Amino acid sequence: MTMTTAQEIDSAIAALRLGEIEWSRTPLRGRRQLLEEIHAATAEFAREWVETAAGIKGLAADSPLLGEEWVSGPYSLLTGAAALAESLAALEDGASPVDGYRIHEAPGNRTAVDVFPASGFDRLLLNGFSAQVWSKPGVDAATVRARAGLGQRTPERTGGIAVVLGAGNIFSIAPLDVLYQLYADNRVVVLKLNPITDPLLPVFEKIFAPAIARGFVRIVTGGADIGTALVHHPDVESVHMTGSALTHDAIVFGAGEDGARRKAARKPVLNKPITSELGGVSPTIVVPGRWSRADLRFQAEHLATQRLHNNGYNCVAAQVAVVSADWPQKQQFLDELRAAMNRAPARKAYYPGSAQRVAAARAEYPDAQKLGAHGERTLITGLAPTKSEPALHTEYFAPVLGVIEIPGTAAEFLAEAVRVCNDEFEGTLGANIIAHPRTMKSLGADFDTAVATLRYGTVAINAWTGLGYLTARASWGAFPGHSVHDVQSGIGVVHNALLIADPERTVVRGPFRPSPRSVLHGEFTLSPKPPWFVTNRTGATTLRRLTDFAKKPSVAALPGIFASALRG
Repeated sequence: MTMTTAQEIDSAIAALRLGEIEWSRTPLRGRRQLLEEIHAATAEFAREWVETAAGIKGLAADSPLLGEEWVSGPYSLLTGAAALAESLAALEDGASPVDGYRIHEAPGNRTAVDVFPASGFDRLLLNGFSAQVWSKPGVDAATVRARAGLGQRTPERTGGIAVVLGAGNIFSIAPLDVLYQLYADNRVVVLKLNPITDPLLPVFEKIFAPAIARGFVRIVTGGADIGTALVHHPDVESVHMTGSALTHDAIVFGAGEDGARRKAARKPVLNKPITSELGGVSPTIVVPGRWSRADLRFQAEHLATQRLHNNGYNCVAAQVAVVSADWPQKQQFLDELRAAMNRAPARKAYYPGSAQRVAAARAEYPDAQKLGAHGERTLITGLAPTKSEPALHTEYFAPVLGVIEIPGTAAEFLAEAVRVCNDEFEGTLGANIIAHPRTMKSLGADFDTAVATLRYGTVAINAWTGLGYLTARASWGAFPGHSVHDVQSGIGVVHNALLIADPERTVVRGPFRPSPRSVLHGEFTLSPKPPWFVTNRTGATTLRRLTDFAKKPSVAALPGIFASALRG
């Protein structure tokens, strides 16, 4: 595959300048039809996408982990394009995209929009799971409704050319970011692929062919030199990137010692708007309670999944578990966690630098345990809840999981755990809470306060924040308030298919137990073990069938999905 040249960059930008004129003249109906064409192309080339992704990540054709590529690849783009099309249809009719969704008060003078489940199919397929988008404090329901739609409220006022620097870990990130620039920010887009994803170029060109043909999108490849040329091109108005804070700072201030000096002096070399999704050190707070042996095993698998999904190469992978030192079942839970990390399927460390990051963690913590069939995973216990603890401010982006112990029973533990996560951890992308329903009920308002106090862009309760990524109508990004000078987990949001203006966070909830145990214990939810669990034996089949369903939803497809899910 040939790399993009400087001449080809100029040609792409010139085509997009003309394309922007065409985009400004394209009415809402035409924009919705474009989404429908992209949806159809995604459906047509979904299998090629997944097979190419499997080759990049070294996954065998019969691996249960292949489900990760179905759900975080074509499924995410299919549901994202479909949800955006529904928002465009509402705007065509003179309505707000949030009309028809329950809007109500949330803690802290916020407004919540119930974005999932959004249909009867959602209620059946992920029964017991829900998601809300919360406004910032002081924003009322009328304002949320009036401002929803973002750039599509004035489609003729385009925002110029945006550069999207694509991610190399989750392969729907770059296509979804392109859609967000087009529709939320009303900009035409040049996407530069991360070199890891270059083999996907033919697939993405087929999926975006309708937008490429009309000059709305261009896709290029290359290394850092191509990215630099793009972001500094005089005709580019804005930049969006996914990656690390180090990469962000190199783009904004320059690399090396000169870049560090410019950052210290607050003198960026990039003088145009940049938004970003960067990751950080994500916590999972395990609230003490009285759990059954099955609860301990299930939630240990849940936490192992939060770390080991995609081998830990997720911006929102849980890196540190926060547990109570005074929890009588603490040791049982940690034993189950070790067992879950051991039995999760082995996989290739495909992401560059993974081995070096694991080695650095083990050098920093020589008493860390080596887990997995080949000792490829790492568990670090005995961490201190302070900023000086390396595991709290170094994103390992690898199969490394740490454990902090904080004293206290449920109420005092939870309050202190929230403080530690807010004040001592690097990053604000996502935080998870695992708590027994009986414990949440006994905590009452204290639990609601804890959720509202966490300063994270997605908070998941008895679910993984990764489900927020997969929910098309949820917002996805860091907690608001960062700047290029202290970027943490990034600036701005993506996904957000209802085009809600300036959301603060997404709150995801799930069942504490899978069915049928949930029903037997008074939790009336029907979802079995989630198919995205790394220990799910039928995850690949279930999530492939779920993707097929997203291509063309129908009642006839449901029995096959349910049968596979139950076998998992």
